[in-house]
Amino acid sequence: MIGCADASGGDIFSKKKQQMRIDVGGARLFVDIEGAGLVAEGARMREKPTLILLHGGPGLDHTIYKPAFSRLADVAQIIYVDHRGNGRSDDGDPALWTLDQWGDDVDALCRVLGIEKPIVYGASFGGMVAQAYATRHPDKVGGLILAHTAARVDFEEMFATFLRLGGPGAEAAARAYWTGPTPERRLAYRDACVPLYSLKGVDPDLWRRTIIKDPVALHFNSAQRGLGQMDFRAALARVTCPVLVLSGRRDPVMPHAFAEIIAASLTAAPVTSHVFEDAAHMPDIDAPDAFFALLRTFIQGVTP
Repeated sequence: MIGCADASGGDIFSKKKQQMRIDVGGARLFVDIEGAGLVAEGARMREKPTLILLHGGPGLDHTIYKPAFSRLADVAQIIYVDHRGNGRSDDGDPALWTLDQWGDDVDALCRVLGIEKPIVYGASFGGMVAQAYATRHPDKVGGLILAHTAARVDFEEMFATFLRLGGPGAEAAARAYWTGPTPERRLAYRDACVPLYSLKGVDPDLWRRTIIKDPVALHFNSAQRGLGQMDFRAALARVTCPVLVLSGRRDPVMPHAFAEIIAASLTAAPVTSHVFEDAAHMPDIDAPDAFFALLRTFIQGVTP
């Protein structure tokens, strides 16, 4: 189903141990594909929808979704991708570490692979990339899942939530990092704030197998730069596909109020919202059964 050459006749893939890197112009993105796109059912072939997973960070990679999201492979062909500057993808020019470029990279990836009307899942920073893609290319999206993310970050709301959920130490570390990220402040934030991301606790092996790239995080995660300049509230009115908005009641970094703003801004789209009462920033870990049941229902609901 996937072609092997670009318009000029050159290879678009370079493979090593089944790893796939796809040239989207100026950078090669790491892509991994799980599950068949076509399934034999009697006398016909059924085409499954494509689910593109956009990871958080920036500075993380697609492996944060493995193996948990494999449980959806029976209802969708799953595309894992590392954003430009993240994980196993090329760094490219740091000047292109922007939401506009990351959103356009998703569109370019779909064009190269021949994917039409994908369902796009974006969590946290990945949800911001998903909004960039959906608002810049609204006619190309089949469905949108925005999980524990924001259309615009209210930093004082974030800091107040860290204070309420984690105490003065967490609030101070968050304020220092998000207002002026440095390597030292990033380490302090990791120690004081990241443990609040999950109520159940994250398997240490998840972080050990993740490729962490601090430069792209320090480039984007600032109230004065990329994250602080982001505002999709007006642009979300362009989105018309079905949207599922998810949040955790005890999320310190992307408080539930951020999800309410996203839902209210989607004035032209059919929206379903859900808040996980006993979850923080990672409901796929804190409430996995309910989380994946909602994703499954949504995928099946938007599939022709």
